[in-house]
Amino acid sequence: MALATVTIPSLVRAELISESASQPPVSCDETTQDYYGQGPFYSTNAPLIINNQLALADELGTRFIISGRVHNLDCTEYIEGAIIDIWHANDAGAYDNTGFNLRGKTTSNSQGFYLFETIYPGKYLNGSAYRPAHIHFKITPPGFPILTTQLYFQGDSDIPSDAAASISSGTYEATHRIVPVTTNSLGQKEATWDIVIDGSGNPVGIEEMRATMGMIYKIYPNPFSDFIQINYGVFREAKVSIQVFDIQGNLVANLQELNLTPEKYTAEWHPDSNIRSGHYFIALKINDVQVHYLKVIKEN
Repeated sequence: MALATVTIPSLVRAELISESASQPPVSCDETTQDYYGQGPFYSTNAPLIINNQLALADELGTRFIISGRVHNLDCTEYIEGAIIDIWHANDAGAYDNTGFNLRGKTTSNSQGFYLFETIYPGKYLNGSAYRPAHIHFKITPPGFPILTTQLYFQGDSDIPSDAAASISSGTYEATHRIVPVTTNSLGQKEATWDIVIDGSGNPVGIEEMRATMGMIYKIYPNPFSDFIQINYGVFREAKVSIQVFDIQGNLVANLQELNLTPEKYTAEWHPDSNIRSGHYFIALKINDVQVHYLKVIKEN
């Protein structure tokens, strides 16, 4: 459906940009290989991750939730069923080389989302220097080649001296694999990493549409129990809906479906009593294109 031709209200857009300063920048950067490849500690045949828990409840360390979406190379499609093989060191910087502790596989769901909970990885010596904290990934989109890479975290003092994490251009450029880490109200660390990889999937709006069509700029409280409020903005006259998906990618709520003019709006979700606790994705859809999403946590 074509977009209506209207003037984007500069005041509304400026306010949303200001209020969304904590959100990651709009980008569609291809996920690169890591210079160290899979490293020496990879194990084949890792098991499937159960209930999104890569780390068991009694694993020592700070709990760490990583989530994102798998896109094709120009971000026009999200990829369902990509296999994501994950492994990393424990809190003390050691790998389990005899079993599968902190090793497992998950897949992107029907909306291209993935999520797993683990612990923040410890560091270990690589020669005379410590490697920065990192998590290994092998990502296999259906019918396309495997990408082997590593994820790093902003603020790590060992990144500048690391042979892999410090690479800022070329085949092994790591800049877009160094992601910000926040701490939620439960004391858990969180990071968002959208994977951009060669593959094919289902159409979705390119990331730049967030800047020209609309965006979610605040959701609170988060975590929540029986109520959550979604504040969002629309930059062009359009058909707009707010949808909620569970971790499997199933649509669990369609909160609004309205024809709206450029302005700031609010939606609310009062989940039914049968909605389980856990992670959900709230998505903004404009003219049948999903342009923005944020993750929320429902508590009992």
